[in-house]
Amino acid sequence: MTVYDTTRSPRGKNRVEHRSVTPTGARAAPGWQNRRPRQRQLGQEGAHVGDRRLTRRTFVGGAAAGAAGGALARVPGAEALRRRRPVRRIPTADVIVVGAGLAGLSAARELQANRRSFLVVEARNRVGGRVLNHSIGNGKAIEFGAEYVGPTQDHILGLMTDLHVDKYDTYDTGDNVYVADGNRLTWSDTGPTGTAPPDPLILADLANIIPALDSMAAEAGVDAPWNAAHATEWDRQSLDSWLRDNTTPSGRERFLKLAALATRAIFGTEPGELSLLFTLFYIAASGDESHPGTFERNFSTQQGAQQWRIVGGSQVIPWRMAAQLGRRRIHLRRPVRRISQNRRGVTVYCDGLTLRGKHVIVAIPPTLAGRIYYDPLLPVLRDALTQRLPQGTLMKLEAIYERPFWRDDNKTGFAVTDNAPFSVCFDNSPPEGTPGAIFGFAGGNDSRKWGQRSAADRKQAVLQAFADLFGEQALHPIDYVEFAWSREEWTRGCPVGIHPPGVLSQYGPALRAPVGRIHWAGTETSTYWNGYMDGAVRSGQRAAHEVLGAL
Repeated sequence: MTVYDTTRSPRGKNRVEHRSVTPTGARAAPGWQNRRPRQRQLGQEGAHVGDRRLTRRTFVGGAAAGAAGGALARVPGAEALRRRRPVRRIPTADVIVVGAGLAGLSAARELQANRRSFLVVEARNRVGGRVLNHSIGNGKAIEFGAEYVGPTQDHILGLMTDLHVDKYDTYDTGDNVYVADGNRLTWSDTGPTGTAPPDPLILADLANIIPALDSMAAEAGVDAPWNAAHATEWDRQSLDSWLRDNTTPSGRERFLKLAALATRAIFGTEPGELSLLFTLFYIAASGDESHPGTFERNFSTQQGAQQWRIVGGSQVIPWRMAAQLGRRRIHLRRPVRRISQNRRGVTVYCDGLTLRGKHVIVAIPPTLAGRIYYDPLLPVLRDALTQRLPQGTLMKLEAIYERPFWRDDNKTGFAVTDNAPFSVCFDNSPPEGTPGAIFGFAGGNDSRKWGQRSAADRKQAVLQAFADLFGEQALHPIDYVEFAWSREEWTRGCPVGIHPPGVLSQYGPALRAPVGRIHWAGTETSTYWNGYMDGAVRSGQRAAHEVLGAL
């Protein structure tokens, strides 16, 4: 069993325990997987004086140098010699991009296409952000992070075409499995309820709730949901409280349980922690300019957000983007600590590196953006937003098998269950079908509960749950791996920033609004496919065009 985690070493430096990931596919860019940091380059700042130890040798050496300097000053022509000494210059560019996830790399790509200079800084030792592959040998990979694309996700699909990245159908042949309160049923998502299980206790509520949510989502819209006619009313409620008021007494508890299973996987949180207004916006965002978002498109496989997977694993996309942008323009392991701006430009202070530019694009989750010091301070609305927008809590729990044995029993590998450490699971096998792989999403309360248990306890419970769903063969994987995004220092959770009640209506206008020369990107700022890879790409492109218009 392998547990992937980012922890603190005794000396305070990050110790990253991810295995090195080998790019897959003939066009994958070597060198952008997890790796050792590059050596310090000319133009990077040296250690601060306060960081150096003062020893007798350095003191005497410094005194000697000072004396020599004094003597040199009395030598004819010494001033000219001093002027010829090389000066360590601070790297500059038109735009500094903070974050090398899909949003930051998409912004840099737009700047490059418009012949503007840029530099990208990234805290991690890799590119991709919340997109992360895990090698399972023989050139094959599964994903620890985002992995699906679907219809109306036009920007990520267009990017994949440009990068020659192929997609394939998510395995969806056969029946799904549903377990609730000890009851088990199987169903096909080609039936009348789609992705939702046809539980007799909830059918009446499904018929009413889903159309109602779609109708309200259309009113909320994607550009400024805080300006919707009922924005204040909707933002005062949680999704849970609205569902309690609008479900039938006979089906209420079962429906609320199903809603929790869904939000744990989609948002990494509980229905009571989600603003109704934010939920409506999220549904509205599940489309594009020509196709209004719907509840079903967000949750479904066929014609929905989970329709396709990516050949070689989703991290192939940022690897190839980084290769095209150029290694010298991307600085890894450079956490940003401070951003200063004035009428002449911006200065970005990283660990061991200072950069200057005309504008900066901050392409990281709002909760991480709030940990940077800004000079001058951010406006109250923007600063308060970053304090109120936590990341979801999500783990991926994955078992690898010699082959996908559940397919022999006409099962898709998709299941919804209230009797496991995860709420939903998917077939995660490579396109060739071998080895077989299943992963479960443990989000919200599931992640908080099981994250406190030992890795051995989690593995045992996860494998037993897979066995209950798909058969005893699930107890005997050839490998088991898990990844907890909340333990990632430079992510703090997945899959998306969460708006609790009262946040979006009051602080939403600050999500995308530039602050002087500072511009914001990241999937949390996207109008369409917020929380998805497509939203990240859209946000980076939008922020880049803001900057291009200002240069």
